[in-house]
Amino acid sequence: MEECISVFDMLKIGVGPSSSHTLGPWRAAERFLEELRLDFDLESITRVKVDLYGSLSLTGKGHATDLAVMLGLSGQDPEYIPVQDIDGIIKAIENNHLIQLGNEKALPFYILQDIVFHKEFLPFHANGLTFTAFFENETEYTSTFYSIGGGFVVKEERSNAKKKVAIKCAFPFPINNAAELLDYTQKENKSISEIVYANEISMRPEAEVHSELLRIWHTMLECMYIGCHSEGILPGGLNVRRRAFDMHQNLIGLSNYDSPQSWLEEIRKTEVKFRQILKWVSCFALAVNEVNAALGRVVTAPTNGSAGVIPAVLMYYMVIENHQADEKQIKQFLMVAGEIGSIFKKGATISAAMGGCQAEIGVSSAMAAGALCEVMGGTPAQVLMAAEIAMEHHLGLTCDPIGGLVQIPCIERNTMGAIKAINAAELALETDSKNAKVPLDKVIDTMWQTAKDMNSKYKETSEGGLAIAVNMADC
Repeated sequence: MEECISVFDMLKIGVGPSSSHTLGPWRAAERFLEELRLDFDLESITRVKVDLYGSLSLTGKGHATDLAVMLGLSGQDPEYIPVQDIDGIIKAIENNHLIQLGNEKALPFYILQDIVFHKEFLPFHANGLTFTAFFENETEYTSTFYSIGGGFVVKEERSNAKKKVAIKCAFPFPINNAAELLDYTQKENKSISEIVYANEISMRPEAEVHSELLRIWHTMLECMYIGCHSEGILPGGLNVRRRAFDMHQNLIGLSNYDSPQSWLEEIRKTEVKFRQILKWVSCFALAVNEVNAALGRVVTAPTNGSAGVIPAVLMYYMVIENHQADEKQIKQFLMVAGEIGSIFKKGATISAAMGGCQAEIGVSSAMAAGALCEVMGGTPAQVLMAAEIAMEHHLGLTCDPIGGLVQIPCIERNTMGAIKAINAAELALETDSKNAKVPLDKVIDTMWQTAKDMNSKYKETSEGGLAIAVNMADC
């Protein structure tokens, strides 16, 4: 059976700062809880322990991996937890040395003893973590998970991250690569978004597809709104000052609005000179990733570290390119973006710990470029060309976060990925797709080969690049 990855798998709602290091471990903790409930009596458990390996250990503190596993073990859901409650839950665990397992049973929990950071890597993936439950009868139960990027969690993943997983679904248009997707559009005389929509409604009711796509957009819009109206210093110790607030104030002036939607309408009234456009797109991307860095709620697109690219480009389309754009174009954009992301996941990786930042910002830029190209009237072939152009110019991008935090250079990289996506879409729209020299599938293969050749210290370990050249003391 084909691997069926939904748009809603690629665009997940969760809490920052990282999909692979925060959301993934959080979901792994939830799955561990499910295993315990299925096979054991929670009342018989006396203690739980978490061991973090590889990249989860090396940059786990900066990515709040330890907080994520505690919240997951506490029975909290990253999609719905009020973000203002996070600090209180963590402080209660720290102060009382107790964790409410599954929000059902209080267990002794000493963070320094019960969350252990191991620098060594497990064989299957760079992001490994093992949970252990200890019982009254002195037995124990251990379960290991791998966070493979974008909030995806598996029990075992081959080291090349390309294992085909049989999932119990059967899309009418199963897609493994870009060539298959293009072939469907030609045979069915449909756009890419129409092919994707047919697959989505084979899994869930049309009304649910509609409402969930709009819930993703509203989460993105609210995230941009919050980021543009929040000032101060980001947590983590780098003393990074939020920039979206000041940039936004300079751009919008004294406009009057009282909600994210009325804010959007006010932006449509502002100047659209080239410099202003650059600033607006950068502002939107900065806003999202500043919220992400502060453990706010974002949409993985396809990861938290790259969460600002797609909303910034979609917002650009809404407020600059097409003032009449509505729910139809929003859904179209998100479906195309999600499908392009799934092709990258199947053919390569969306995990920076496996592929460097080309797997995050590069993929998000490709997703946004293809989506923008379709809503601006591009053919399916031009859409795939736009995605290819965007990725081609991110090949080899390393992941070297200073202090293990998703802040420097990660936040700014979202602005660059968004601008490149817009440029790539425009280039594709002005090009006869018959003249394309590099198919999308070839650039995905190249990206994966580049990932395998890349030195491990440039794969989200904070052991190379800027993370070494600039340290916490310099900040």
